[in-house]
Amino acid sequence: MKRYVNLAVTVAAVSATVLPALAGGPRAWWVLPLAVTSSVPVLWRDNALVPVAVVVGVATTVSAALGAPPLLPVGPLVCLYTFAARSALPIRLLGIVLTAAGLVVSLLFPHPDVEVLRYLSVAYVFAYALGTSARARRTQATALAERDRRVAGERAAAVLRERTRIAHDLHDILTHAVGVMIVQAEAGPLLVRPHPERADATFATIAATGRDAVVQLRRAVGSLREPADRPLDQPGLAHLGALVERVRATGLDAVLTVASEPVSGSRPEPPAGYVAGSLVEPPADVGVAAYRIVQESLTNVVRHAGAGSVRVLLDHTAEALTVSITDDGHGDRGCAADRPGYGIVGMRERAQACGGTLHTGPAPDGRGFTVTATLPLRSPAVA
Repeated sequence: MKRYVNLAVTVAAVSATVLPALAGGPRAWWVLPLAVTSSVPVLWRDNALVPVAVVVGVATTVSAALGAPPLLPVGPLVCLYTFAARSALPIRLLGIVLTAAGLVVSLLFPHPDVEVLRYLSVAYVFAYALGTSARARRTQATALAERDRRVAGERAAAVLRERTRIAHDLHDILTHAVGVMIVQAEAGPLLVRPHPERADATFATIAATGRDAVVQLRRAVGSLREPADRPLDQPGLAHLGALVERVRATGLDAVLTVASEPVSGSRPEPPAGYVAGSLVEPPADVGVAAYRIVQESLTNVVRHAGAGSVRVLLDHTAEALTVSITDDGHGDRGCAADRPGYGIVGMRERAQACGGTLHTGPAPDGRGFTVTATLPLRSPAVA
């Protein structure tokens, strides 16, 4: 398309320059060659603008100096437009200087003609203004295209992050619910006859765990249909008590403890177990991350650790929330060390997404396993 436009412009320039030179009867022999030289090279201005502008300008100047009939300098006007529309600033300045010099020489030598100089000056200014306008539109279009590309990239990254988050949520919900249900289902038949009341509680726990998993799955899957900017109903610190209670129902000695440092003033040490209001409400993403980390850790304890007890500790200062899950089981040292399982990888990604860190390893007393996540309560820009 660009090639055809360039060809059409060249044909128009040649026609506007050569045809008037042929009209009006016989002319000096040099009029037609100079008219052709001042217009035909416009065809190659895209590849060699400065040489073409010099050839066209010199031919036009020589023609005027030799006394040729007054012709509209279409070739120089097209070259000046191209300078303004497509060239960098140094080349544009060079084009202005060359055009001004040729214009002055053409109209002041050998016979000054101020009136024609005035009219042609307006024509050259108009051509340069058109080129500048075209360059501005092209720059704007490029900027808009770059903005659209950047926005599209940001949207694609947001979609990928959302899909990853949903995948983590589904993994955490299913592994926790299925793990608890398996443990309870295996214990249920052993308790039906000797301890029917405990068997009833076991089956009730299975049902409650299944119902909770269904609710959370509906939320997670339903988020796929919701607008990206709509806040989702996600579990947080307030739901940890119920989570630990379900794990305790499997027969594991599970305890949730909150030990908080007062932000201002003094407060008595909170009792063991989660107490509403004993923690400052964290940002939503921190609360969800803490809940999912505890959920995944407890699931691993139930399914793999062979533990008899597990302790969940929440501790916060004005700067960060620390979540520790410690059990007394044998753990899975292969997954915890050089070959972390998907659960540990997911927990680490959740912590890092909040700007925090996650560490795993043997418990301080050498018995059992500990998962510790430190999640900042303030963004770096605010802290």
